[in-house]
Amino acid sequence: MSQPPRDVPWIPPDLGPSDGLIGVGGELAPAVLLRAYADGVFPWFSAGDPVLWWSPDPRAIFPFDSFHVPKRLARTVASGQFRITVNSSFRDVMKACGELREEGSWVTPDMVEAYTTLHEMGFAHSVETWQGDDLVGGIYGVAIGGMFAGESMFYRVPDASKVALVALQRRLASRGFELFDTQIANEHTFRFGAVEIPRGEYLMQVRKAVRNTRASFA
Repeated sequence: MSQPPRDVPWIPPDLGPSDGLIGVGGELAPAVLLRAYADGVFPWFSAGDPVLWWSPDPRAIFPFDSFHVPKRLARTVASGQFRITVNSSFRDVMKACGELREEGSWVTPDMVEAYTTLHEMGFAHSVETWQGDDLVGGIYGVAIGGMFAGESMFYRVPDASKVALVALQRRLASRGFELFDTQIANEHTFRFGAVEIPRGEYLMQVRKAVRNTRASFA
C-alpha cells in the first residue's frame, strides 16, 4: 500500500539512512520548524545550500540522571564569576554561535530570523553568561512540551559556554523536562554525560516528551 502524501520536505525519520539526511528543500517557516522538532528532525545546512533536514542514527541526548559536571567547572559555577541570564539576548547568542568557525557556519541570516521568530513565539530559548556588561557565552535551542533540543553554543572567554550549559540543564531538570536532545555527540558533550541511543528509541522518547504539558521553560 502506498504511503499517504506528506506536507513536509522530509521522509518519516525511522525510514531514513543512518547518516540522517532525510529531506532537502522547503522553508524555515515556524510551523515547519515546530513540526520538524516534534518529528525528531532538525535543519542543518550551509549558506547557499538548500535546507537540509536531518534525523541521525544514533541520536545523542543528555540523560537528566547522569549529567556530569566536572569538579573544576562546578567550582567555576559556584564562584559567581559569570552572571547568568535567560532569554535576555537570544538573537545575539544565536549570531555569536555562527562566528569564528573554521568549518563555516550553519547559522545563516535566514536561520537567525526563523529562530528569532520561534523565540518571540515562546518556543526558542537562550541562556547567556556575562562578565560585567560583556556577553561572553551562551547556548540556545528549541523547547516543545517536555523536550528541549540544544542547537549550538559559543564562548568568548574560557568556560563561559560550559557554565551556560550547566545552567540550562539545571533549568530543564527543575521545570519538568524529560528529554534534553543534543543531536550529534562529540568529545565535548561526552564529557558532560551525553549518550547515544538508537534513532527508534529517540523517536519514541520525543513523541512522548512533546505531549508533556507540565514542563515550562519560562
